[in-house]
Amino acid sequence: MPTTKKRGGATSRRGRGKAGSVASPGRERRRIPSVDALLREPAAKKASAEFGRAVIKRALVESLADVRAAGGLPDGVDAETILVHAIATAARDVMGMDEVLNATGVLLHTGEGRAPLARDAVRAANRVSGYADLEIDRATGQRGLPRTWRAERVLRALTGAEDALGVNNNAAALLLTLAALANRKEVLVSRGELIEIGGLFRIPDIMSASGAKLVEVGTTNRTRLADYRRALGPKTALILKVHTSNYKVVGFTEAAQPAELSSLAASAGIPLVNDVGSGLLDRFPGVDPSEPSVVESLRQGSDLVCFSGDKLLGGPQAGLVVGRADLIERLRRHPIARASRMDKMSVAALEATLRLYATGRRAEIPIWRMLSASQGSIRERARRLSASLPGSQARTSIAHAGGGSFPLYPVPSYAVCLTIADAREMSSRLRTGRPPVFCGLTKGELRFDLRTVPPEDDERLARAIRYALEQE
Repeated sequence: MPTTKKRGGATSRRGRGKAGSVASPGRERRRIPSVDALLREPAAKKASAEFGRAVIKRALVESLADVRAAGGLPDGVDAETILVHAIATAARDVMGMDEVLNATGVLLHTGEGRAPLARDAVRAANRVSGYADLEIDRATGQRGLPRTWRAERVLRALTGAEDALGVNNNAAALLLTLAALANRKEVLVSRGELIEIGGLFRIPDIMSASGAKLVEVGTTNRTRLADYRRALGPKTALILKVHTSNYKVVGFTEAAQPAELSSLAASAGIPLVNDVGSGLLDRFPGVDPSEPSVVESLRQGSDLVCFSGDKLLGGPQAGLVVGRADLIERLRRHPIARASRMDKMSVAALEATLRLYATGRRAEIPIWRMLSASQGSIRERARRLSASLPGSQARTSIAHAGGGSFPLYPVPSYAVCLTIADAREMSSRLRTGRPPVFCGLTKGELRFDLRTVPPEDDERLARAIRYALEQE
């Protein structure tokens, strides 16, 4: 082991020693620059003015912590590299969300914000970005109106429900329903409907959080009406039916239908609550026939129906409950209703979306425009795009609704396919470009499905792809 001299002539086995010896971890860590030193750099000062000094400092602290955890500066990494990485991180954090082009073929892409809003909904949200008559009656000047009262009136008209209530997402709608109607009581749920959807949302966990007690009935693949009847008891508060929106159990299966569950619940003096999930308002063409609609569920006798606003409804994130007025009133008075209420811009966007249904303009809602686009029109667009991209091909494709909606119901589509040497790197360049582009990636091939790209964005998509190709 190499030795070095201490002060006074003594030798030590610690230190750098002869040429070619490896520096100690302590010495490597001493090479790491300090936060203050980096903040004094001109690039850091410029970034601090643009993004905020506190944000740049936090990014530097985190970057340097990673370097220390790794034992020191890796080869090729210096203070400038650390600073550039920290500034890029700060820019990503401060600049916030950005518009992207969705060429994945997944219409309700959860990672990309699910349903794109209709122009009317966007204008409505912008219109109330300042002060708005959110909870004030303009005729009397008095405060006290529920903030979602306008949307609720339209929902009642569209569905035939006695009353309606809006909160900020469907998980909150179900939690509120269970907490208000079944706290410390039993709720019957089929074992085949104990779903888990995105974000670890699980029916048993929601049940536990609400204070209700889960009573499982039947089996995973077969649950009969008799199973519910046997499970009824003096502590049963309600029967909950849950749409298995993101999976299907096929083969030797059986499930009790809402109409028969409604009769059983009525005979027991308890409500039937139906969580249909995806927010299909009524039976429309181009949708999996097995997808339950809100209107059908009410007609079949469900006392309350819960559903999302940002899936097949095509509006902003919201959880909506329609049904019996006495039950809705109990939900409205529960503390969770206030804790999970919608903000004013979401309320305005929801109102505008529902008006499009009410006035027969559902085709203006992007999700329905994409679902109803003909295969022929998408094929022609794909051929034109492919002609502008040398080496690409237009081929048939399968799009998907996404967002936990009819998972086994394919949507025929067309995609432009591009095979290049480093498709993964190309995909990364597209995601970080302007505009960011998200597409499919399989076996070295990039697939740009045009069913999820508005026709007016075809040229923007072409320019983004050509620019990314030029960067190779």
